[in-house]
Amino acid sequence: MAAPTKGPRLGGGPAHERLMLANLAAALFTHKSIKTTETKAKRMRPLVERLITFAKRGDLHARRRVLAVIGDKTVVHELFTEIAPLVELREGGYTRITKLGFRKGDNASMVQIELVLEPVSPKPKSAKKTAAAAAASAPAEVAVEETEPAAEEAPVESAEQAEAVEVETAEVDAEAAPVGDAK
Repeated sequence: MAAPTKGPRLGGGPAHERLMLANLAAALFTHKSIKTTETKAKRMRPLVERLITFAKRGDLHARRRVLAVIGDKTVVHELFTEIAPLVELREGGYTRITKLGFRKGDNASMVQIELVLEPVSPKPKSAKKTAAAAAASAPAEVAVEETEPAAEEAPVESAEQAEAVEVETAEVDAEAAPVGDAK
């Protein structure tokens, strides 16, 4: 985890907070959805998002970084083999927090935090981005056209293409001849 936060530590010291958040994250990865207080869920969300990002990388170093936070190898294995492939195309936002109301005993705000495992559909490119890309690539296309040899100078690959070129030139000559006779 990053530097400890200032202020209250969720009912304990920094070590207790770190262990409690790691246990909540392990429970979330195991059950895919847990019910907890709003404060704990909000403190747990960045940790869970970072662990899932490590799992998406999938290499040994990432696995060891996750194991440093969550000590249970079975939970880490489940994160890397089951959860990471489901969120492979998602660029963040792996968790969803839904408010449930207040707890009866101490009136604490309760929420349900769950993993967002639905497949993501890629966003269509916006018109501004595609227009800018087309404008950027247009000069490159013009340069390519200028370097190519003219159609008359291009070598003919087959007899059929040669006949088609001759027919086209004959048609162009035929159209141009009556215009010249009219003068």
